[in-house]
Formats: sequence, structure tokens, C-alpha cells
Amino acid sequence: MPGRGYSVHELAKLAGVSVRTLHHYDELGLVRARRAANGYRRYEAAEVDRLHQVLLFRQTGMPLADIRRMMEDPAFDQRAALRRHLGALRAQRSQIDDMIANVEKTLACLEGGPKMADEEKFRAFKRDLIAKNEAAYGAEVRERWGDAAADASNARVMGMSEERWSEVRQTEARVKELLLEALPTGDPTCAAAQEAARLHGRWLQAFWAEGAYSKAAHAALAEGYVADERFRAYYEAWAPGAAEFLRDAIAAYCAK
Repeated sequence: MPGRGYSVHELAKLAGVSVRTLHHYDELGLVRARRAANGYRRYEAAEVDRLHQVLLFRQTGMPLADIRRMMEDPAFDQRAALRRHLGALRAQRSQIDDMIANVEKTLACLEGGPKMADEEKFRAFKRDLIAKNEAAYGAEVRERWGDAAADASNARVMGMSEERWSEVRQTEARVKELLLEALPTGDPTCAAAQEAARLHGRWLQAFWAEGAYSKAAHAALAEGYVADERFRAYYEAWAPGAAEFLRDAIAAYCAK
């Protein structure tokens, strides 16, 4: 680093981000620039290190607001957070390796090679789901519920038979179908909405550890579908208003 630190343009070039991004991080209080005598932004070692941390956590898909809360928490443990991030990256690498192997074996089979066992055909897809979940939510899940719960959930997915895997995917598709059917009514207590909520609970139980499901936990998770921008974006992609409607349907179902 130059003895005088970095200007905003210099750091943007070094980090591979835009000047606008650095300005935004400054405004959010994520990476606050120092001010030189002429009023220009300057970044010294502490700010460079903090930017590095922010960008690492952004790679997991974590929202900026969550990164700020985490890093400003007095109990924040940088090493523990980075270990979780490393675990997520290793899971992604393993998933890519599995997908490559799956494609290679499929090609070999089509070219007269040995047939693939049914379990082999679907293992890579299950690992893909785990890797995506780890990248998007892994750090938060492990921070909130612990490594044991997260690992148990991943093991549950990998242990699913082909029949069970297909059933779980069909359940998820049916939740979406029922929700889209109920949404125009505006009534989260209607029969279709309540069936969607019930099936959503069944879908959750396929991934959660044995005995972990409760209606209280289900309703609490549904609140996150509105509060967390990642979940909201996922359900809003189904239809505008879907996240809040599903939350309300689940709340009504769990109150019974």
C-alpha cells in the first residue's frame, strides 16, 4: 500500500469494484473512508482489510445489512466466520466436481460404457442443492443453529432415496401451484392457501433434522420470507406479493 493510502479510484481498481460501490459502502457504514485534508476519501490498512472481509461475505450472497450487523456485533469472530465461508466454498468445489463426474459418466454410458446406478444419477443434483444453500444461507444457519444442525440437514438430503427425492421436489412444486392458485383471492385462509402451508411444512420436514419441526418454528421461518431479502426475492419471483401471502398463510395454518 502507498504510504498515503489509497484514493477511492485506486482502491476500486485494486479490489475490482466500482467507485459507486465504495461510495455506497461508505454511506452504509460498512467501509467508512477517512477524509484527507482536501476532503477527498482515503483508505488505509484498516479500511482495506474491512473491504476485503465485506467482499468475502458478499460472495456467499449475504445481504449488506446482515454483513454490517454481523461485523459490528461485539461477539463477531472473524476467524469462525471465515471458517464457515471456507466450508461453503469447499462444498461448492465438491459440487462442481460431482457434476463433472456425473456428466462424464453419462457420456460414457451413452457411448456404450457401464450403466450408472440410479443413486449415482441423482447424487450430483442433491449435492448441487446443498452447495447452493450453503452459499446463500450457510453462514447464517450455522451461526444461528450450529454446525451440527446444518450438517444433519445436509446428511438428510444426501441420504434420500430416488423416490423420496422425487416426492420432495413434487411437494415443492405443488406448494407453488397452490399458492399461485390462492393468491388472486387475497385470502391466506382459503383452502388452497392452507393446503399450500401444510405442504410447505411437510417440505421443510424433509430437510430439517428429525423432531426439529414445530408450528412455532415454521411460523418464525415464514416471517423471514418477508424480512430477509434473499427469501423475499425467491418467492416474489413466483408472483408479486407471494412472499407476504405465503407468510400469512403459514401464520394462519400454524395458529390452528
